[in-house]
Amino acid sequence: MADYERMVLDHYQLSTAYPVEWPAEKDMSDASDEEDKKANRNGMVRRSKSRYSALERAASDRRSILPGSQRTGDGVENLVQRDEPDPLGSTESVVRILRQLGLPVQEDTRLRNRFLLSSTTFSPALFLSQVHSTASTESLLDGLDTLSRSIDQKSASLKVLVESNFERFVRAKATIDNVYTEMKYRGEPPATPQRPHSRHASRNSFRTSSGNQASMSISPDSKRKNALTKESEYGVMGIKKPLLDVSAKAEEVWGPALGGREKEDSLKIMTGTVERYKELYEVNSAITDSIKRKDYESIVEEYAKAKRFADDARRLTESRSPLTDSQISQMLLAARVWRDVEIQIEDFKRDVWRRLVAMQGGPSKAEGAIGDAQDQHMELIGVLLELGVTDNPIWVWLLSRFDHLKSKIQTTSDRSKIEIEIFRRRLANGERPTTQIIASHLRSLSRQTAEDKPTSVDSSEIVELWEKMHTYLSNMLSSQGILGEVVEFWQTVQSFIQGKAQKNLPVGINGSAREHHRLSDQGTLDLQKGTVELIDMIRESVFEFFAEPPIEDISSLFSPLPPTPRTPGSSQLTPSALRDPRFNFDPSNLPPPSPKRGESWEKFAFWPPWSNSLSAVHYLAKLLVLVGTGASEMAAVSAVNKGDDAAVERLKMLVGGARERCVSAICAAWNRDAENIKVLEDWRRSPEKRDLTRIPAYFGSFESAVLTGMQKILYISEAVVKPGFADVVSPPPVKLLTMVRSQFVTTIYKSLSGMVENAEKTVKKAEDDWTTENDGLASPVAMVIATSIGAGTVNASDRNVRMLLTLSNLQVLRIETVPNLTTQFENAFSVKLTEESKTIRDVLGQIDARLFQSYTRPAVDAIRTIIRAGITSPTWSPPPNSRPREVRPYVYEALLSLVLVHTQVSTTASSLTTQVLSYLLEQTSRELLEAFKLRQRYNLAELMQATLDVEFVAQTLSQYTTDRASEMQSQIYQELDKGTDNDARTKLQTELPEMRAVLKRLREGSRSEFACFKKMRRSKSERGEQGERGERGDRQATAANSVVS
Repeated sequence: MADYERMVLDHYQLSTAYPVEWPAEKDMSDASDEEDKKANRNGMVRRSKSRYSALERAASDRRSILPGSQRTGDGVENLVQRDEPDPLGSTESVVRILRQLGLPVQEDTRLRNRFLLSSTTFSPALFLSQVHSTASTESLLDGLDTLSRSIDQKSASLKVLVESNFERFVRAKATIDNVYTEMKYRGEPPATPQRPHSRHASRNSFRTSSGNQASMSISPDSKRKNALTKESEYGVMGIKKPLLDVSAKAEEVWGPALGGREKEDSLKIMTGTVERYKELYEVNSAITDSIKRKDYESIVEEYAKAKRFADDARRLTESRSPLTDSQISQMLLAARVWRDVEIQIEDFKRDVWRRLVAMQGGPSKAEGAIGDAQDQHMELIGVLLELGVTDNPIWVWLLSRFDHLKSKIQTTSDRSKIEIEIFRRRLANGERPTTQIIASHLRSLSRQTAEDKPTSVDSSEIVELWEKMHTYLSNMLSSQGILGEVVEFWQTVQSFIQGKAQKNLPVGINGSAREHHRLSDQGTLDLQKGTVELIDMIRESVFEFFAEPPIEDISSLFSPLPPTPRTPGSSQLTPSALRDPRFNFDPSNLPPPSPKRGESWEKFAFWPPWSNSLSAVHYLAKLLVLVGTGASEMAAVSAVNKGDDAAVERLKMLVGGARERCVSAICAAWNRDAENIKVLEDWRRSPEKRDLTRIPAYFGSFESAVLTGMQKILYISEAVVKPGFADVVSPPPVKLLTMVRSQFVTTIYKSLSGMVENAEKTVKKAEDDWTTENDGLASPVAMVIATSIGAGTVNASDRNVRMLLTLSNLQVLRIETVPNLTTQFENAFSVKLTEESKTIRDVLGQIDARLFQSYTRPAVDAIRTIIRAGITSPTWSPPPNSRPREVRPYVYEALLSLVLVHTQVSTTASSLTTQVLSYLLEQTSRELLEAFKLRQRYNLAELMQATLDVEFVAQTLSQYTTDRASEMQSQIYQELDKGTDNDARTKLQTELPEMRAVLKRLREGSRSEFACFKKMRRSKSERGEQGERGERGDRQATAANSVVS
């Protein structure tokens, strides 16, 4: 590619492949008469020329036939080529060899010609020392042979050339001689006298014959008409007069325009001046073009060029020597050019100042931004320093950045608080959520999305307000928000204070901007105080948001409406131009303050009205993470941690105050939600455990979610704390832990109370109100309804069904849910709930016993009535001296009532079957004991009847026998033994085999009626579980008896 470019340059005789102007040597065209005329007009003295000058000019001005010929400095071509092969035959290009040796032969023509054989300045010694510096003797001898052959070939070529063109040479000389003769002898050839032939004739025969001029004179009349004589002015006399007339007319027309000699000289001087200072004349246009292209480097270069010219002119004025016309022209030109340049540069500097002050962040903030957005301000500062300014652009930009951040913090805070308060008032003036809506939101934990975004834990309006609050704090405290800009501002300030940022900044023309590279001590102190002020503004805004109650009068903030800080030109925004159309409020018609209903959330500006604790713990945990992380970022700023200690304390107060307010608000909502736990009861069976409803799972999920969120809020564990700096996120105080601990126990009490209330009350069909319903013993119709309802639903209108399901739920709560929650609390907050756990267990036992008594009391009362009526009946006693063969009817009636209970319990909550039947067996045994105590004496027949009745009941319900029931039966036999004599006791022993046979027959006969009491075969694990349930039933019965007593 380089060789091809060189060939192009050689062919077109150019010095560069991309010329910007016509080469001056190209103006030297072929010689002509017009050039001679031009020379004459310019007053040039005509040199005498020989009569062969035409040939000489033709020979010297003809185009070289050699393709590589070059033009000399005067513009005339010569036969010296730009490059030629080595005459010794070693290479095809001498210039290439010289370039490889590092000689500047392309730029230095004289040096190149010394190596070219076609040049008159060819130096053989230099040629051999450079081109053949490493050649051997043999190669030089070979080159000599090659050179000799080349000379012979060229000599032969020249000989052939002369021989072939000899006739042309002869004709040319004859033509020249004829013209000469005609001009000398006035058109007539001289008469040549006849002389004898002499072979000694001289070659200067023309000269020898000139002596006979007298004899060869010609009369004027015999001259040719067009003879080139002096009298005819060599043939131009005929056109001389018209030419003179034309010249006079041209002088008359163009004379005033062309001016005189002085004007011509002035124009020549002006033209020379323009040519001399051509670049300066183009400075203004170059600066204008560079400003349009935003080419700051070119602007500075052109400005420096103009300034140097102006300084030179200024030095001329200061010198005492007389000024020449050229110097005066230079001074006038400098004044004119410098004035125009100053006007342009001042306008440009004003535009750069404006853009520098307006450049406050994003790449779209500054007009005409170039390069990386982070370095735009540095480039503008560098431009101003290069052009020279009075004010320090570094200081001005830092102050403008400080003012921008200060305004942005205020406007962002005010605008966000207005939007949040307006939204909060709209929610507060709305209707209270219904129980169905509350239940739907509290149940939503079971249908969370995979992204863990609680879209249904609360209403969409409340979630939107939470999101708006999160956006506000994120804009204020995140590293991508205002706090990040403040930290970046301080880092920039530090780099200027330490001198790191100024390393790449220019020092200006003659070092004039060096003084602006260093900030003053007072300026450094002011910037440190300003950074602390910005951080305090952020802290104060966030602290007021959490600590202050809702704004009563927002008119002071609403009018004028703060602009959106991130929107350019936001100062022109009006209330109707807000981003969200829901905020198109009339400043004269603001939303009214929220009504005072005595709700706990009315004193919190950061709490959406009617929000539940689930959405609160989720969003407040996120908000406090922003607060904790932001406070740590602010504490890590050296202007804060190395300055006033009070600033760090204020940051700790921010985190502690926000956390305390959040915990207080959540505890109030937690308490309210615990009271509403009862609305979660939908009387649908749990898909995992069919003996339960869904409320234990709902309650466990709700409490676990609140505890998890509360742990994040108290410890702010997800906050990013920078190590090595002041820890502003301190552990939670004992006061907050005690508050949460107490609220946890309270919520369990209230939740359990709500569940008991659900069991004791039902919902009317016509109204949505809780009313008491007094249900009695289970009826066969109720049993049919209970067994016919689908697997997922129960007959919630039956009080007994509600009681049984609630008892089953309480068992799971006591055994699994509440202990798990207690363990979770202890692990989350590193405390032991020993006393609280015991109290909760006692309360659960009391509630369970009360519900158990409430459910079994109708059955116990019915059994008591049946047993006492049957035993005290006159027909109970068998005839004397008879052997009883049947149990009395009251026994069947009592057992059938237990069959109904068994059916209801087993179909509703089968896990309670053993517990309920065991307790009823104990109560049946107890009633039998009390009834038999009413009789004083028993004969043998009565003793046998009593034994049959008691044993039939005991054997039929043997699956549900407990220690207490066995003890009661033993007491019955002891009571019977007291009312009989020894003779009856002795005879009874003899009758026992017969009585066993009778009992077996009666059991066989009643197998179908009492098949539900038959013991089912179970695995060992089931038997172990059943034994545990039996022991639990004993404890329940004991607790129930203590409650009854």
